Amino acid sequence: MFYPIKIPRFIDKMFKQGVWRMPAGEKCIYLTFDDGPHPEATPFVLETLSSFNAHATFFCIGKNVVEHPELYRRIIEDGHAVGNHTYNHLNGWKTEDGKYLEDIRSASEYIHSNLFRPPYGRITPFQARQLKAPAFNMHLIMWSVLSADFDAKITEEQCLQNVLLNTSDGSIVVFHDSAKAFEKLKNVLPKVLAHFAAKGYEFKPIVIKQNGPG
Repeated sequence: MFYPIKIPRFIDKMFKQGVWRMPAGEKCIYLTFDDGPHPEATPFVLETLSSFNAHATFFCIGKNVVEHPELYRRIIEDGHAVGNHTYNHLNGWKTEDGKYLEDIRSASEYIHSNLFRPPYGRITPFQARQLKAPAFNMHLIMWSVLSADFDAKITEEQCLQNVLLNTSDGSIVVFHDSAKAFEKLKNVLPKVLAHFAAKGYEFKPIVIKQNGPG
């Protein structure tokens, strides 16, 4: 399976409905965690972020929020942002539009956020337009750097270098607080935080006002 680690600029210009990076200029990185909450991975992530006074954005799956409501509350209480990642982790390219949008609506009953990230990054133009319309009023958050922590074929060191070599001011970086990613994440995340903290970077949650990024 091919996937780009660093998203080329022409992609975000082709798909302007999504936010691919945050404005540069503040020496700030935006770490994101998909697919939680997870009973092992999410507490580890929260504790690690806290040790660096770092904040992030968690794109949660609705059914996981229902199963682990205490972890979802802890994410918010710790000062992190949350986003909708559908209720059942659906692939927008393979799901009928009505079913896909209803699944997102179901997740919204538990995840109160104007941020949405499509699982696998796969969403059709029609689905994207519907989510940005007043009925949903959501901002589509994509990414500029993919850690590939989910990929069993790459090593822990490759995962680390994916982030260290491609991340800069304003980057939106994808990790996963999931069972699949946890083995890499528990070793890579502290090194990423230490590396960029030593260079004077801050780690902030994604906050997008109704009139645009900010």
